[in-house]
Amino acid sequence: MVTKTTATILDGVAIANEIRAGMAEKVAARLTVGKTRPGLAAVLVGNDPASHVYVKMKRKACEKAGIQSFYHELPADTPQAELEALVAKLNADPAVNGILVQLPLPKGLDEERVLQAIDIRKDVDGFHPLNIGRLAQKGRKPLFLPATPAGVMLLLERSGVKLEGANAVVLGRSNIVGMPVALLLIEANATVTVCHSRTKDLKNVCAAADVLVAAVGRPEMVRNDWIKPGAVVIDVGVNRIDDPESEKGTRLVGDVAYDEALGVAGAITPVPGGVGPMTIAMLLSNTLRAAELADG
Repeated sequence: MVTKTTATILDGVAIANEIRAGMAEKVAARLTVGKTRPGLAAVLVGNDPASHVYVKMKRKACEKAGIQSFYHELPADTPQAELEALVAKLNADPAVNGILVQLPLPKGLDEERVLQAIDIRKDVDGFHPLNIGRLAQKGRKPLFLPATPAGVMLLLERSGVKLEGANAVVLGRSNIVGMPVALLLIEANATVTVCHSRTKDLKNVCAAADVLVAAVGRPEMVRNDWIKPGAVVIDVGVNRIDDPESEKGTRLVGDVAYDEALGVAGAITPVPGGVGPMTIAMLLSNTLRAAELADG
């Protein structure tokens, strides 16, 4: 294991706190001039523990930013029609500016139909097919960017990372992170390679990256010899692993072997404390933007 530390730690908590403080000021300013308080509705279907934690964190962040939070929890066996009816109701509610349907949905529910049912002007998660389609087309702008990819890009920007002409590698091709962050990196004029389980010589492809975004969902998959010396490493993964030495018996790790990467990377995000706080900050930012769009 590499023990020498050379990497700069990219502090997502500090940057996200700055964004959220600015958000609170903007919300307060809206109320001062008689405009409505932004509202975010979260819909949680089923009893997935991680989803419950994420929604709780988002609702708490809303409260601190002065954003009204609406919460709808449905059982895992909720029929498709009932879920879509709830989305339609939220679409029609003027107090709700943003709609967040926590993913993944339980088996048996059609995720695509639910996402399509959300009013594009309230799609603060940025997952509506029209928003993703606009993101994929040069010269067209989505109303909202997906929160995690947008958070990654802002973290890179605020950290002074030069993307133009950089060789960027995205490990993972999910609709939530991998594909949209690849599109945003292309828009920033990076040369982008998207890797996945079928990529040949995966380790060496990653090791050629100036900027490596790991979003594959496999704990500590990226080792120190997967990283180009001096590269910027963005770890999007959040994985809970057994740890008998910890109080809870488990701990959170990313997709990157952090302790090893510290001795090779030029800069790296920790887990937790890196991309996660940025995701929530960007969700709040999208909600405020949705309220401003509703102002007309």
